[in-house]
Amino acid sequence: QPSFEAYFSEILLCKNELNNTLNNLSHWMKDENAGKNLVTQLDSAFIRKDPYGVVLIIAPWNYPINLFLVPLIGAIAAGNCVVVKPSETAKSTERLVAEMLSCYLDNDCFAVVTAGVQETTRLLENKFDYIFFTGSTSVGRIIMTAAAKHLTPITLELGGKNPCYVSDTCDVQNVARRVAWGRFFNAGQTCIAPDYVLCSVEMQEKLMPALREAITEFFGPNPQESPDFGRIVGDKQFRRIRALLCSGRVAIGGQTDEKERYIAPTVLADVLPSDPAMQEEIFGPILPIVVVANMDEAIDFINARPQPLVIYAFSCDSKVVNQVLDRTSSGGFCGNDTLMHVTLTSLPFGGIGNSGLGKYHSKFTFDTFTHHRGCLYRSMGREALNAPRYPPYSQQKLGLLTATFEIKRKGMCTLL
Repeated sequence: QPSFEAYFSEILLCKNELNNTLNNLSHWMKDENAGKNLVTQLDSAFIRKDPYGVVLIIAPWNYPINLFLVPLIGAIAAGNCVVVKPSETAKSTERLVAEMLSCYLDNDCFAVVTAGVQETTRLLENKFDYIFFTGSTSVGRIIMTAAAKHLTPITLELGGKNPCYVSDTCDVQNVARRVAWGRFFNAGQTCIAPDYVLCSVEMQEKLMPALREAITEFFGPNPQESPDFGRIVGDKQFRRIRALLCSGRVAIGGQTDEKERYIAPTVLADVLPSDPAMQEEIFGPILPIVVVANMDEAIDFINARPQPLVIYAFSCDSKVVNQVLDRTSSGGFCGNDTLMHVTLTSLPFGGIGNSGLGKYHSKFTFDTFTHHRGCLYRSMGREALNAPRYPPYSQQKLGLLTATFEIKRKGMCTLL
């Protein structure tokens, strides 16, 4: 990964997460006063913020610092002990985390486990109080199955094929730059990257030269020589992504170098829904374009598939962007840009359906790792107020209970 991208995604965003947590933690930790009914007006009702206990964080390889550190910040803030399992695929980061975390955190409360698949399987046999996993949907199912044996609550941050609809009314050059940046950031190894473009055949013709221009602007005439374009993490991943190049026709890029694990920024045109690139999350620097007749067909295309982690929509007409937002379902949404929604600590991040379960970032991370404990603290006196709830029952007592406990609907209407 280029150092610029690494600093932005792995360091700056983590610093923001940490500083925002430190700035607000004393407020987040406080008991929250809760509403009361007529009977409990003189009592204390509140929500207590308790830690779960010992939590397990399993991090992936594509952003190996951010995606272990951001949940770790929230887990610590909530008062938990943590076992961290970094990805064995990102070997250097795994070693760094194992060596350095113990220098800064209490070893009795925080531990790093370096493990492969077999060791992780055994790790999951232990009972944890919470499990936080980031990775693929297939592995997420395994994690969920293991957690179910102990009734352990979980957060699953998974992936999916994030659609990007480009309407016929938009600034093509701006769309091309923003989509190319989001797709080829970290060589496409980003769970929220736009996975494919949906547009009309006319927009495809306009978008192609604009994408070619944007790629040249970003990475020069030969992206392989650019210090700003990343490489695929491993040989297995390289071969999987390379096999997807047979989809549609290669309109831009397509060059590969197995020795360097280099795949050029590539755009595939006229891709069919049945092509290999549309059967799995690409997770590499390949952008398929699927032709649709109009916005309605694009929305139907999106809704016919599992809910993605994020949906992108581009248009100069805000009504078009809002239509895509209103008529689809996804973990997140970003209009007229890519990736930028994750830079806001004020927004929850997470999937829905196949793309994940639960949410985090900033206060949402704190809440994820916190048991919100409902509490009512009553006086030992004033027993006469409790008399209507005790047997022997009567209609008069029921009337009193109804009057003091009932919540009435506001603004009721009458059907004529």
